[in-house]
Amino acid sequence: MRFPSADQIIDVGKQLGMTLSRIEAEDYLESMAPLIASYKTVNSMTDEKPAVIHPRTTGHPPQPAENAHNAWYWKTEITGAPSGKLTGKSIAIKDNVCVAGVPMMNGASILEGYVPDIDATIVSRILDAGGEISGKTACEYFCFSGGSHTNATGLAVQNPWKSGYTTGGSSSGSGAVVAAGEVEMAIGCDQAGSIRIPASFCGIVGLKPTFGLVPFSGIMPIEMTVDHAGPMTNNVANNALLLEVIAGSDGLDPRQIGVPSNIEYSKALDGNVSGLTIGVLKEGFGHPNSESDVDDKVRQAVSRFEKLGATVRDISISEHLVGPAVWTPISVEGTADQMNGNGFGTNWKGLYDTNLIDRLAGWESRSDEISDSLKYILLLGQFMLNQYGGHFYGKAQNIARRITAAYDRALGECDVIVMPTLPIKATPIPPPDASIKLNIQRAHEMFANTAVFNITGHPAITVPCGLSEGLPVGLMIVGKHFDETVVYKTAYAFEQSADWKTL
Repeated sequence: MRFPSADQIIDVGKQLGMTLSRIEAEDYLESMAPLIASYKTVNSMTDEKPAVIHPRTTGHPPQPAENAHNAWYWKTEITGAPSGKLTGKSIAIKDNVCVAGVPMMNGASILEGYVPDIDATIVSRILDAGGEISGKTACEYFCFSGGSHTNATGLAVQNPWKSGYTTGGSSSGSGAVVAAGEVEMAIGCDQAGSIRIPASFCGIVGLKPTFGLVPFSGIMPIEMTVDHAGPMTNNVANNALLLEVIAGSDGLDPRQIGVPSNIEYSKALDGNVSGLTIGVLKEGFGHPNSESDVDDKVRQAVSRFEKLGATVRDISISEHLVGPAVWTPISVEGTADQMNGNGFGTNWKGLYDTNLIDRLAGWESRSDEISDSLKYILLLGQFMLNQYGGHFYGKAQNIARRITAAYDRALGECDVIVMPTLPIKATPIPPPDASIKLNIQRAHEMFANTAVFNITGHPAITVPCGLSEGLPVGLMIVGKHFDETVVYKTAYAFEQSADWKTL
């Protein structure tokens, strides 16, 4: 450990706006002796981290022949318990999720070469349930893009439906490997739609669970109040099965308040929605960038619920339209503050990956390497923190409660709310020489319906509901907090009603 000299105390004082004389600095330094002794004590102690139980080898970088869509970051064959709910299932893990002994880049050159020494809780649970981890999937630069073009490898993840088009992000590789049929299940993470965006663009099923239902322990965060992890799968049944395994309190994530345990979501999949009331959100359609074929496909899909015996009615929640605006200060300033804390920040009693903190320390010396889609967020976030000291972050968090209440009122009259997952279909991947403006546009042009549910915490699933111009369209189903059972019930009934590729 390194401890300060008097000159360094003077320099730190300047950083904090203090003017210290050498005598004052030496007095403060002498007074710090007991505090420094405490640091030495902590340094001599063993860190408290979850044990790694399941043996594994490091794996290998994917060869071109096994990475047709640039979707894999690393390939592994980690076998879990001999039996369990996931026996025989291959699962891909997004590359911001720690898997002990396996390299983790999180899409960022700054992190390249880092190898975690812990398994995230959800990784341990997957292995305990008999699943096999097939590898780490490519994701966007520190997960800050809804496109699939910002990974520091320079290899954009290709949409299996149409080469040259985005898979969406930031869980870009997870979307692609499921859509391509390479695995049945994958883990994604969602802060503005990063599960639901690639799931919609790739024609698979993706659930952003209720906030806190799935522990985020051992996953590199973006902003602790919007971070979610969840399943991305080839069908609703597998989605529900994977959620059964990864959901529930782990005692390491303090955001898990009132979380139910041992819910068998797959038992809700009876195909019966008779008696359910489905609200069609007016404000989910007709955004400035909405494509008419997307809106039309979703309205046609919704009409199927009436044939299945559900009551379908139009509803209006005006607050939906300001949701992305309220999400913005929380995520922009929260991300800047989180990065200043070496990726984890302070003031919460969760699991800290101290090795990852060490690896991220001093990232500012390489900040020119950061993607455009993250750079402009950090620049604005730091400016707003400098100018207003977090006022707008706090105000947005306060307003978020009012927005949450508006959806809760609507869900008091409806069982679920439906709308297009995204206003658009997959877009062309920007060329390597694209302008800053195009790179940012392609990263953040699709959040109109998804981002708000990251600040309200409601569960939201996307299921494919049709093809247009050879590209999938997604239907989003939103439910009450911790009511994933009804969300799955609704999604499964729709999925079973017809082959979505023919709609």
